[in-house]
Amino acid sequence: MNTDAMTVGFTVTKLALTSHLAPDSIVAYQADRATGLAVPISQRQFLSDVAQLVASFPANGHLLNLCKNRYRFMVGIAAALVSRKISLLPSTYTPTVIQQVRSFAPDVFCLIDDDGYAPDIPSDLLQIAYPDQLTPSRNALPVPYISAEQIAAYVFTSGTTGMPVPHAKTWGKLVENARVAQKRLQIETGTTLIGTIPSQHMYGFEATVLLALHGGCALWAGHPFHPAEVSACLQNARQPRVLVTTPVHLRALLNAGLEYSPVQGILCATAPLPKSVAMAAEQCLKGPLTEIYGSTETGQLATRCTTHTAQWHLHEGIALESENGNYYAFGGHVEERVALNDIVVPQGEHHFLLQGRSADLVNIAGKRSSLSYLGHQLLAIDGVLDGCYFMPQATAGTGAGELPDAMLPDTTRLCAVVVAPGMQPKDILRALRQRIDAVFLPRPLVMLDKLPRNATGKLPQAVLQALWQTHNRRNAPSNTDDGDHHIATRVEEA
Repeated sequence: MNTDAMTVGFTVTKLALTSHLAPDSIVAYQADRATGLAVPISQRQFLSDVAQLVASFPANGHLLNLCKNRYRFMVGIAAALVSRKISLLPSTYTPTVIQQVRSFAPDVFCLIDDDGYAPDIPSDLLQIAYPDQLTPSRNALPVPYISAEQIAAYVFTSGTTGMPVPHAKTWGKLVENARVAQKRLQIETGTTLIGTIPSQHMYGFEATVLLALHGGCALWAGHPFHPAEVSACLQNARQPRVLVTTPVHLRALLNAGLEYSPVQGILCATAPLPKSVAMAAEQCLKGPLTEIYGSTETGQLATRCTTHTAQWHLHEGIALESENGNYYAFGGHVEERVALNDIVVPQGEHHFLLQGRSADLVNIAGKRSSLSYLGHQLLAIDGVLDGCYFMPQATAGTGAGELPDAMLPDTTRLCAVVVAPGMQPKDILRALRQRIDAVFLPRPLVMLDKLPRNATGKLPQAVLQALWQTHNRRNAPSNTDDGDHHIATRVEEA
């Protein structure tokens, strides 16, 4: 039996809050405000901070943790576990979503910090401010043990009705998730985890907070976002260090032309990464890149070394099975059997290939493709820094992102938004013509100075539809490319 687990009675297993069992073990680093250098935070201080935060909590049973500081977020998660409260982790924190979460958990309260996400929190929603100063720890506290069956968090996905759909995550499965990931990723004990993605996102939660608690790692408390911030963090963080990021953030790092201190590894998720970008990232950051595949419902399911193979390798204990043309994931740390939204091609029992999302398939003039594939072709054009294909909502006749039977009518015209300084729309369209069938050329092609991506690097459908509507209102003139009339316009940054 693990030293960080114990069995009570015959059936109830309890797992330690953290596998950092020694009081002087380092669980996190906080940047010194004056020098930026890494200041270690010990397990002793962490447990003391958790106990002090627990004492400030109200009786309410659900916590909405809005702390941006990653260490404070982790303390909040731990305090909720110890006090048997459930953390709520929605995909976004707009006023509408917060109100929907309140409908699910009327007794929810917020934990906020100075640097945190600041939506328009309703005035009647109870808020607890993370203390500016917690008492330094003098004595080592015992490590709390949590029932493996205790619900640690609800993560939320977007439902077809617009209401967030909750998915329970038990403490036992989350711990198993971290242990399997640490073994697969071969992350050294004591590694500093630097994340560009919010802790509230399932990937950020798994790859920074959970790996810090149960992977023998230490997280970097800050949340670097811009390339200069990432460069500074990498320079000041203790080695070995791993960068936890996304394809969008990686592209920004590469395009910034900055120098970065070497890393022992790069973790990347939220969207498939082109091999060319992975190779450039490894060369720039001097460390191997590993992609993670998963979803909010399942957590991480598989990994691949992108520069070496297109195949994904399932995590230990997880299996896929086919039913009526769809694939389902189950076993291991997956809480329940979950349908995948991607087109999977098995390559033996433990490996598979991805061929796009089943929900982004398009059928135009009898020809089929996927939005993700078309987006990859767009991003592969020299000079294109960022871009995305999407379906105008009015044309599809459905809700944002919901395509009937995963297909669209033949009359559909795709749109694309592109960031390509110094390029003309006709140049991009001509390059696309060399890569894709002409029926999939974007109409319109909207040129932007910057794409309004969210904190996880994604482009919400509502934002894309708003850009398309702005384009239509401006009634921009057509640009001719080799006899085709594809509308392209430059729109100011949203």
